[in-house]
Amino acid sequence: MTAAQADLRIDRPSVEDGAALWRLAKESGTLDLNSSYSYLLWCRDFAATSAVARAESGEPIGFVTGYVRPEDPQTLLVWQVAVDAAHQGRGLAAALLDGLTARIAAERPLTAVETTITPGNTASERLFTSYADRHGATVTREVLFDAGLFPDGPHDPEVLYRIGPLAF
Repeated sequence: MTAAQADLRIDRPSVEDGAALWRLAKESGTLDLNSSYSYLLWCRDFAATSAVARAESGEPIGFVTGYVRPEDPQTLLVWQVAVDAAHQGRGLAAALLDGLTARIAAERPLTAVETTITPGNTASERLFTSYADRHGATVTREVLFDAGLFPDGPHDPEVLYRIGPLAF
């Protein structure tokens, strides 16, 4: 953690954090916004595979949500990453991702991280390729969901980034 992050705490989200995570996702302007209910459920059911960064006040200022893939239990799928605009550019998203994967790897085998990124989302591309670099892993990319699969209007394709093998 950098000096700019020294006053931050990264831990598991609680149900009480659900509303703040929803607001951070909404204010990001780039994430697909899920219902507020889904963020409450996520904080209840997937807290072990998610992380929240808190300011000194305890208020969430960033998060990463993920889940272990049922068909590949050594792979973490990262669903969303968001950082409050006032705290961006300080490496907080990377610290969240590193902290989360280290925590999971301490509890169970973890050999890969997956996420999907829409073409042109350079911030996410940088976050995940730099994660791979820090961990000495390779990145493979393939279209997971073509644009035509989305029933709710125009949507960019979702490209699967698979990072591995990881060794902790």
